[in-house]
Amino acid sequence: MMFPVTQIPMAVVGIVMKFFQIVISVSVGMAAGCIPLVGFNIGAGKKDRAAELYKLLLIFEAILGAVALVIVECFLGTLIKIFGAANESPVYTVFAKQAFRTYLCMMILATVNKGNFIYLQALGKAFTSTAISMIREVVFGVGFAILLPQIVVGASKMNPVPHQMGLDGVLWSMPVSDLLTGIISAFVVVYTFKQLKK
Repeated sequence: MMFPVTQIPMAVVGIVMKFFQIVISVSVGMAAGCIPLVGFNIGAGKKDRAAELYKLLLIFEAILGAVALVIVECFLGTLIKIFGAANESPVYTVFAKQAFRTYLCMMILATVNKGNFIYLQALGKAFTSTAISMIREVVFGVGFAILLPQIVVGASKMNPVPHQMGLDGVLWSMPVSDLLTGIISAFVVVYTFKQLKK
């Protein structure tokens, strides 16, 4: 059964989110596994060990995101067949490839950010973790999904008339949110490391 053209974006975003949620679930599992180790080391006054674990977590979260990105770039056709419909129209396939590559292009920052949120909670910085997470999900996530589609972009060879970003804006809302959240998180990470090293 083939999707009507008007239903293709919803169907495609659904399969992109399935893949994204699988990767984020692994990211959350890695970070959650650090919680008892953080509690033990902080309780024992071994803040240097907690700092080292923090660094290792962020490195492995980045590796996870990089692996996911490589999978998206190298095995995109297979992903579409696994999560979507194998015999869909060319329009479906073209849009699915665009959606995967656009929506997940900041996958490394997405996994690092998620690991950072959970580790900050383990360190007892629940307010900081919640604040950054809310900024990512509500302010940036919802805000850019509403704002970016309304932005007017210039003409191109394919479309000589200036037009709104529309659906492209929705797809770009995810990587833009992750990028800005990553910048904020970088300052928090540096500050947290300084505290742990004291």
